Amino acid sequence: MNRRDTLKGALALSSLAALPADAQNLDRPVRFIVPFAPGGTSDIIARLLSPELTKSFGQNVVVENRTGASGNIGADLVAKSPPDGHTMLIIDVSTLATAPSLYTRFPFDLKRDLAPVTMLIYAPYILAVHPSVPVNNAAELVAYAKANPTKVNIGHAGIGVGNHLTGLLVTQHWGADLTQVPYRGGAAALTAVATGEAQLLINGATATAPFCKQGQLRPIAVTGPRRLPDFPDVPTFKELGWPAAESGTWQGVLVQGGTPPAMVERLSRDLRAAMAAPSVAERITAIGGENRAEGPESFRRWLDNEIEVWGQVVRANNIKLD
Repeated sequence: MNRRDTLKGALALSSLAALPADAQNLDRPVRFIVPFAPGGTSDIIARLLSPELTKSFGQNVVVENRTGASGNIGADLVAKSPPDGHTMLIIDVSTLATAPSLYTRFPFDLKRDLAPVTMLIYAPYILAVHPSVPVNNAAELVAYAKANPTKVNIGHAGIGVGNHLTGLLVTQHWGADLTQVPYRGGAAALTAVATGEAQLLINGATATAPFCKQGQLRPIAVTGPRRLPDFPDVPTFKELGWPAAESGTWQGVLVQGGTPPAMVERLSRDLRAAMAAPSVAERITAIGGENRAEGPESFRRWLDNEIEVWGQVVRANNIKLD
């Protein structure tokens, strides 16, 4: 190797060595974008994590709610943000998984413009009804829904999101043609059903369980592999033979797609550490969540698979949005 090649090699190695330190630098407040209204699962998790992240980042972490278009307004904000890790998106990523099949026009390219950082939690859905609905269990609900379809409206977080599609699959399985009513996020749907504006809800356990404990909603069934400790008499979808038994809210964090890998890894590492903090871990368990913070590669594989799985449901039901 001649002297010129040696110098070129040394410079290249020097550049690579310098990149991670620069790429991992957080030098101003970090924005945590929640694309749904306050009170939903994404919002709860963001506000739970922000104090721990403020300590590890050495910068304030500010939670911002940017609602609309089933989460896409907030997601688009992050997709178009500077690729420096200072703007993070926390979202029920099942919502993103439906987007490529759901929209005829979409403001960003999911795989190019958003980079997975880490999944955070899985929480099962709770299917619950307003107490005025005269049912106490799954069999009674199915019979009532089939006999009185105009008396049961399903509130959900927006067209094409995970709880909308789960509700669609379940009610098709029942043979009940119920009206699906979209709201601006899970928190708004919860409020609607708790006040009797709508009668039935399928929503993340983290946000829904408190309403059930307070008697504002009556839990009928849950998704996931097991019954919830707080509701031991409420059966799982699997026990009932219902579809979408493993659906639920999968909360994850993404950043702008051009963010340097070193920054993505730094954010992932700090998020996983925050999830393991006792104050966070205990709260996650208490609200029905399971820690699934496994890093960017696991998250990317999960998202690729869900795009295909939920895409089939969207196409089979001919659901399209502009």
